[in-house]
Amino acid sequence: MCMVIFAPLFAIFAFATCGGYSGQLKVSVDCQNKTDSDLSVGIEFAYPFRLHQVYFDAPTCDGKRRERLFLIGDYSSSAEFFVTIAVFAFLYSLGATVVYIFYQNKYRENNRGPLIDFIVTVVFSFMWLVSSSAWAKGLSDVKTATDPSEVLLLMSACKVQSNKCLPLHKPVWASLNTSVVFGFLNFVLWAGNIWFVFKETGWHSSTQRYPSSTTEKQPSGYNQQSYNQGRYEQENIGQSGGTNPPGDFGQQSNYGQVGGYGQVGYAPSEPASFAN
Repeated sequence: MCMVIFAPLFAIFAFATCGGYSGQLKVSVDCQNKTDSDLSVGIEFAYPFRLHQVYFDAPTCDGKRRERLFLIGDYSSSAEFFVTIAVFAFLYSLGATVVYIFYQNKYRENNRGPLIDFIVTVVFSFMWLVSSSAWAKGLSDVKTATDPSEVLLLMSACKVQSNKCLPLHKPVWASLNTSVVFGFLNFVLWAGNIWFVFKETGWHSSTQRYPSSTTEKQPSGYNQQSYNQGRYEQENIGQSGGTNPPGDFGQQSNYGQVGGYGQVGYAPSEPASFAN
């Protein structure tokens, strides 16, 4: 039931907070010649974070001439992979919810539904872990590439000590940080659901049935073995001539012939006399 409620919701939050992001940073370039200064250079970027295509015009502090610069890095692969997994997870969880509610009989028919659900759940759990880890690393690189202090190093005017270059405004990362959190929450949710989906498959019922049958058969076999062993011992005693009457200890020579170990005899002993 948790998957029905939270899986589509968490997936929406994951791809919405990442795919809908746009940020801006600002720097200030104060030239020695004040007329050439630009105290608010704005740079905008957005998903899918192909920063090498983001450009801006910066003052050179050499007259009115400006230079066009590009940010560094392409982090679209990890971002797009993360959003793709989130979208497909949303669509599958939404379709699975419809099947659970309206087509429960067909879902359990021939045990195909639970088996497919189990395999897909395992795959999505692994994909959420991989995509969230990759996007967390990609986000860290995006933060570094768009740091205003790093951007100032790209400007030729900021390499002259007489000019003053300062960062004014950093991008807001709350939305992207939230996307990473929801990515790992989706992994926990899907991985935790593996056990519940496995219980609905035929594999779980088969593993529960065979150990119980083995333990039930073991005592009966043990009792039968004990019974046969006791019966065998009674037959050996009967074939060996039975037990000797009390006081007839001299007839124990027959014991030496049993089993073929050798004919060992004992001489009959005279009765002890108690008279002096």
